[in-house]
Amino acid sequence: MAMITPEYCRTMARYSAWQNRQYFDLLEAMSRAELTQDRGAFFGSILGTLNHLLWADRIWMSRFDPSVEPPAGGIKESPSCTPTLGAWSAERFHMDGKISHWAESLRALDLTGDVTFTSSVLGRTVSRPLGPCIAHMFNHQTHHRGQIHAMMTAAGLTAPVSDLFLLPE
Repeated sequence: MAMITPEYCRTMARYSAWQNRQYFDLLEAMSRAELTQDRGAFFGSILGTLNHLLWADRIWMSRFDPSVEPPAGGIKESPSCTPTLGAWSAERFHMDGKISHWAESLRALDLTGDVTFTSSVLGRTVSRPLGPCIAHMFNHQTHHRGQIHAMMTAAGLTAPVSDLFLLPE
């Protein structure tokens, strides 16, 4: 029995794109200084965390879809992969399109087997079951968006609606 299905991937791709659009809409009123202010999160600032998510989606998608180029740099450089919210938004829109296109093309058979990649975290090549790696990508997004949500709330902003069951049709 498969851990995840193509429909799960399509739903999570839609959810992720929806969340990212909401973040941009709410954050565009913030100044660059506010977006880059160190707020004590693992990747420092709101923009740093948004950038890390973009970087991580690129690295995971390059493992799942050979048409996606892996990002430059490693995890330590990930918070600075785009310099502004506008640049992030353009790159994010492109990556969300790649994820959605990939998810729409999936068949159940595509979600079987292993994925082999070089892990910078482990410092070696590993093979892992594909399903849990895909689930990890989507869970990783949710984890860091929760951090962004908390930073926005602490900054006095209204954070976006994040409940999956409220995903627009």
